[in-house]
Amino acid sequence: MAEALTKRSADDLRSPICCILGHVDTGKTKLLDCIRRTNVQEGEAGGITQQIGATYFPMENIRERTKELPEAANMRVPGLLVIDTPGHESFTNLRSRGSGLCDIAILVIDIMHGLEPQTIESINLLRMRKTPFIVALNKVDRLYQWKPRNNAPIRTTLQEQERHTKSEFETRTKQIMVQLQEQSLNSELYWKNKDKRKAVSIIPTSAISGEGIPDLLYLLVLLTQEMMEKKLMYVSEVECTVLEVKVVEGLGTTIDVVLVNGVLHEGDQIVVCGMQGPIVTTIRALLTPHPMKELRVKGSYQHHKELKAAQGIKITAQGLEHAIAGTQLYVVGEDEDVETIKEEAMKDMKSVMGRIDKSGEGVCVQASTLGSLEALLEFLKTPDVNIPVSGISIGPVHKKDIMRASVMLERKKEYATILAFDVKVTPEARELAEELGVKIFTADIIYHLFDQFTAYLKNTREEKRRDTAEEAIFPCILKILPNCVFNKKDPIIVGVVVLDGFAKVGTPICVPSKDGEFIDLGRIASLEINHKVVDVAKKGEEVAMKASSGFTLFSFAHSVVVPQIMGDENQKMFGRHFDYDDLLVSHITRRSIDVLKENYRTELSSEEWKLIMKLKGIFRIL
Repeated sequence: MAEALTKRSADDLRSPICCILGHVDTGKTKLLDCIRRTNVQEGEAGGITQQIGATYFPMENIRERTKELPEAANMRVPGLLVIDTPGHESFTNLRSRGSGLCDIAILVIDIMHGLEPQTIESINLLRMRKTPFIVALNKVDRLYQWKPRNNAPIRTTLQEQERHTKSEFETRTKQIMVQLQEQSLNSELYWKNKDKRKAVSIIPTSAISGEGIPDLLYLLVLLTQEMMEKKLMYVSEVECTVLEVKVVEGLGTTIDVVLVNGVLHEGDQIVVCGMQGPIVTTIRALLTPHPMKELRVKGSYQHHKELKAAQGIKITAQGLEHAIAGTQLYVVGEDEDVETIKEEAMKDMKSVMGRIDKSGEGVCVQASTLGSLEALLEFLKTPDVNIPVSGISIGPVHKKDIMRASVMLERKKEYATILAFDVKVTPEARELAEELGVKIFTADIIYHLFDQFTAYLKNTREEKRRDTAEEAIFPCILKILPNCVFNKKDPIIVGVVVLDGFAKVGTPICVPSKDGEFIDLGRIASLEINHKVVDVAKKGEEVAMKASSGFTLFSFAHSVVVPQIMGDENQKMFGRHFDYDDLLVSHITRRSIDVLKENYRTELSSEEWKLIMKLKGIFRIL
């Protein structure tokens, strides 16, 4: 590699690689289509080649497109490689030896809506990867009475607009600049931006009429060759990332890759990261689609003996079934040790495996690529989310994945769940999941997956609470108020003050005695404050309480007194068994403490947990 680096030169630059990110419906795909359509008339490709997972724009094409911009003359890169998959997937998949493979990104923001949740997610992702980006302020054609001028530079069109349209444009742009400022980003319209390294450049665009597209292409080329000349110098050592693993009719399992540097040859021995360990195989064929006009011809590919970077390529080879998208492809050189390269290839996977919860308790996570799996694991680890993961997989959800998740049914039922991010679920897997009671959540936006799972967790916890309502005993210490005994025996009705904790309908009450015996008075059947029925009485409140030994609690909402015939000798009575000097406490048990820990941990304050510890001592609970 050191030798390859010394041979590089500023006169031999590779094409910069660009990704597109943004919130759903901001026009990412339309913008990409608009860039791609550039100069394609009457079926002529105009030099633009649709590659696997990417579109390549040669410099002649970009020059033609930016000819109205006089400053666009000095462009030295051979072209621009735009990754086709809009959105997070492409960006998270593209990792090149630990850093982002994208040299630059376009963040698409809808001028009518401003920053949206996924826009902020995209900004954080770009920050995490330290990727420079520009903002395409899209849908300017939606401004009131906008006069379009097809494919024109944006400043030319802006000058032709009515005063009220310009005014709306300025207002909306300022609002978005303020929103970006809230995300700690300085921004400026690109022609006013004096320091492009410190402030993000904004290019107003329209994916419908093509306005601002010349500016966008020009700025992408200008920024990449100015700011990252060293990074763009062509290196002969192969640098290649697996974008997708696909089964193609007639070809079997293939991998779509982006070749960033170097040359790939038919017959090269390659090593890629696999779910079951490193895969060592030989390139059988290097394929790219035919020019754009023939793209619709199914299964029609051009074969190549060799391909030079930067390119999007489909590779066919044996044994690629378990290859992982988002990892590196390595070529084994003549004097290189295969074992060392195999270890290198599996490094990415090892770092991800380290994020699995060692306790073995947690949800199972599946994603389409290693990059999106990493992004999802990163998200689940954040303090606001904090969901443990017990197993991971890449690719579609199969029966074996359901079996693995079903282990949790015995340990922690709510974690018998698969979070499937941007992957398909086989019908057999879905059937088995229903049969076993394993839940599968699918989504192609990370936070939608989280929303679904948290809603499910909430429902499960509510169910658990209902099922364990009888066993959930909340802590309280009560003192009988002077002259407030209204019924001395069952049901005992007394006025009390809550000294500590809180009294709740359904709580079993007893009188602890010095000799270690406890006088059970039954459960709290009802509470009244100033003749108003309440479910809970808080610390410091004075309340009329009815305690009955025949009271049972069926749910939070419904309580009923079941009459029981008891002999006089069993009935506990004020004056005989207890009096004003005695404290009344909730009769907690080992099981009730466990139920509170499991279902009400966050709802009890630290003071209330301290009270539980105090009562634990009184009742000698281990």
